Amino acid sequence: MSTIIATDIARLLARTPTLWEPLRGASLFISGGTGFFGVWLLEAILAANRERSLGCRVMVLSRDPARFAGKAPHLAADPSLSFVEGDVRDFRFPDGPVTHVIHAATEASASLNADDPQVMFDVCVEGTRRMLALAQEKRSQRFLFTSSGAVYGRQPPELASVPEEFCGGPDPLNVRNAYAEGKRAAEMLCAIAARSSAARGDGLHVSIARCFAFVGPHLPLDAHFAIGNFIRDCVAGGPIKIGGDGTPFRSYLYAADLVEWLSTILFRGEAGRAYNVGSEEAVSIRQLADRVANVAAAIWPDRGRPEIVIAKQPQPGQPAERYVPNCRRACEELGLVPATSLDESIRLTMLAAKYRIPT
Repeated sequence: MSTIIATDIARLLARTPTLWEPLRGASLFISGGTGFFGVWLLEAILAANRERSLGCRVMVLSRDPARFAGKAPHLAADPSLSFVEGDVRDFRFPDGPVTHVIHAATEASASLNADDPQVMFDVCVEGTRRMLALAQEKRSQRFLFTSSGAVYGRQPPELASVPEEFCGGPDPLNVRNAYAEGKRAAEMLCAIAARSSAARGDGLHVSIARCFAFVGPHLPLDAHFAIGNFIRDCVAGGPIKIGGDGTPFRSYLYAADLVEWLSTILFRGEAGRAYNVGSEEAVSIRQLADRVANVAAAIWPDRGRPEIVIAKQPQPGQPAERYVPNCRRACEELGLVPATSLDESIRLTMLAAKYRIPT
């Protein structure tokens, strides 16, 4: 574990002393445990397990456990961690109890969404169906599904931030929305499972995290995430390249804060309820590039401030696209607020990437 991540996890555990108690003697199953979300969840959960002697058994579903062991050997070597090899759509259920489930597989993949929307949709839907079947067969207590803000469809430009009550949606006839529609259908499966569980009284508690945009060590720096690409550009010496016109608005939650939010929703979220997960601090892509450039100039003052190159000019009268959550529900019901500023999030991610650009 890097020094930056170790410090982040130590701070997280210090400010959440009672959050992890539900894992005492538990058996946790995680899909997507080798991705950005999953690795951060494992960093925190395994550290809490050690420091608090929780005696939690952690199982991770992976198509390639050996590859993960090479990527994060300190996690793979933890004696409380074991792997279940397979695909989320048809994996074989492990032996023994499973008390808690985190379904974090199928992070947004622009390339898969564009190249094979059928596979993207099926992984979202059939993967969720299989994970719910696992939880029902094992009589699990808690199930967390990591959904996406994409389920809201295009955010109206006059809506500064989108709340959970917003009833928009993506165009179902546009195959580019396979990921978003897959997440919507998966949420319906979760809602059905929550209602069925309540009717049966079997105790399965299903909650949903609608995740927006994030930043932190382990974030891919060569994918479709603007903030990761900007940090990569700075590590390489610049310039920062904006592929569009810089006008869309986004917001970014730091990875350690993300773990706190997801874990809190798992342990304390209301059954059958969705919570937006993200930051409410909206910045345009151009403003984001400026923030990243300023952080880079502070880290490497001898290089000077990186140049910013914008590929396109804004269209006059065209409203800016927005993808920003309203997180009042998470704040008021669960006491969740971001603990890390955007500039500090950028700085920590950039320092972690200084000597190695993940691929």
